[in-house]
Amino acid sequence: MYYDPFVLPFTLGMSALLIYLAVTYIRWIRSFPPRDRRTIRKNILSRKTLKAGKEIFMECLVHHKIFRTHPFLGYMHMCFGLGWFLLIVIGKIESVTYHPSWTNPPYYAIFFRFFHPAGADFPGSRVFAFLMDLVLLTILSGLLLAWLKRLYSRLLGMRRTTNHRPFDRLILTTLWLIFPLRFLAESFTAALRGGGGFLTQSAGELLSRFLPVDQLFYPAWWAYSSTLGLFFVLLPFSRYMHIPTEMVYILLKNWGIRQGDTFNAFSRFQLYACSRCGICLDRCQLGSVLNIRDTQPVYFLRKIRHGQDHSTADNNCLLCGRCEEACPVDLRLNALRLTQRPDRSHITKETYAYIPTPVPSLSRTRVAYFAGCMGQLTPGVTRSMCALFDKAGIDYTFIDEQGGICCGRPMLLSGNRGTASVLMAKNKAAIQASGAELLVTSCPICYKTFKENYGLDIPVLHHSEYISRLIEARLLQPRRSDLKTVFHSPCELGRGSGVYAAPKAVLHAVSHLQDTALDDHRSLCCGGSLANTVITPEQRTALAKNTLDTYLAYRPDLLVTACPLCKKTFGKNDTPVPVKDLAEIVAENC
Repeated sequence: MYYDPFVLPFTLGMSALLIYLAVTYIRWIRSFPPRDRRTIRKNILSRKTLKAGKEIFMECLVHHKIFRTHPFLGYMHMCFGLGWFLLIVIGKIESVTYHPSWTNPPYYAIFFRFFHPAGADFPGSRVFAFLMDLVLLTILSGLLLAWLKRLYSRLLGMRRTTNHRPFDRLILTTLWLIFPLRFLAESFTAALRGGGGFLTQSAGELLSRFLPVDQLFYPAWWAYSSTLGLFFVLLPFSRYMHIPTEMVYILLKNWGIRQGDTFNAFSRFQLYACSRCGICLDRCQLGSVLNIRDTQPVYFLRKIRHGQDHSTADNNCLLCGRCEEACPVDLRLNALRLTQRPDRSHITKETYAYIPTPVPSLSRTRVAYFAGCMGQLTPGVTRSMCALFDKAGIDYTFIDEQGGICCGRPMLLSGNRGTASVLMAKNKAAIQASGAELLVTSCPICYKTFKENYGLDIPVLHHSEYISRLIEARLLQPRRSDLKTVFHSPCELGRGSGVYAAPKAVLHAVSHLQDTALDDHRSLCCGGSLANTVITPEQRTALAKNTLDTYLAYRPDLLVTACPLCKKTFGKNDTPVPVKDLAEIVAENC
């Protein structure tokens, strides 16, 4: 059996880490509600596990989503993730090829260059030496980029990087030392015994010219093992807990576990899966426009994890979804934020008793139209929709034409789920009483709420989707104007609900739609978000102006949105071009 005392730090550190992870994850999963545990048992042997395995490879090792942010940044993360994985896998295959026993101790493959006689060739020994050196060189190149990122983050596509705690800087230093120490240990050993690859053999021969490698090679192996062991011991208490936790989180979400309304064990998996990469920092308009630097998810989740006060950060978020869309771990950041907003409502069913209970309609209509609060406050949008219904010959019911109540989403966003449930019950009764087969709304906020929270048994469409269908069916035949338009995709419609194609299809039919760098998931928030209760009206105006200026830099004849709240927010600023809703420009061209 191969053994040397220097393997003890690595072995003890790895053992402590594995025990800690097993105990922690089992404890968290056992606290899942019975329904979620049944879901795990049902799907653990299904194709969903294979799908999760692919995602683990692509995101935990290759870091595919980070490559989308910037290729150098993706390469840097891949060097550490995939590189370290390949060192372990190729090293294990190499050690088993030399000493054909799968029962070799775990440290044997890690310290193979120390234990195996360099002069004793075995099948593929030179190929293995080359591959291991190639992988090590790749990791060292990633380490160089990590150093450069600390000095000049823009080189890797990031304007700002995360401000880490002193403890996290300690373990970061430990991680940065691991691979240079391995390189030195293997190079010193190759200088003494030979058998190194193209990197370590050449480096060892060079270093031996001016260093006493015979005296340094053994301490180098001790330093490498000790640094590995220290990294494993510190890992659970640092941001690097994301390395194992992210893999478990990917499995759980693919098995069907979802974030609920309250903070629970699944929330904890998400909390610890955050790598604090800082990609969310550049996505947040509160930071880039208003210079608010402490509320972004990387800091918000860290405060929760370490028991720090986060009461202000709970509500200081637009919930626009820009950070969530960019998150390489696919954390449900908006849902996690909402779990921290307490329900302070004192609303009961009697609060809205003055609203009459709707009587089921005797004449059933095909379509029910719900303008919503913001629709009522932007009458140009509702007038345009009614004109389009009439033009297309649609039999519809304007549910809240004479006034109505909120869909409930503002209450949900503030954490007041009790109030929201009362509002939703009233609206659901009105929708059901209409006897409609389809619900159309102009407000993306209402649209998202009707689809996700109401449990309706009829389809729900945003007016952009419905207008697109009417044009496809030739019930509407708008003319194409000469106007150059730029489309602002509302947060709740685009990132929130995944509706991108329909608005653009409609605009292509009635105008010359320009492509921009802000299309689809990259769109900016208008600043009128109902979710943020902290920023001032002046700050909202600054956000809206910044967003407007960014879109108007493309010099359109018309800025088009598909949300009455966005239109109203933009309308508070003096603009050189009109801002209109999608329905308005279609109605004008029919």
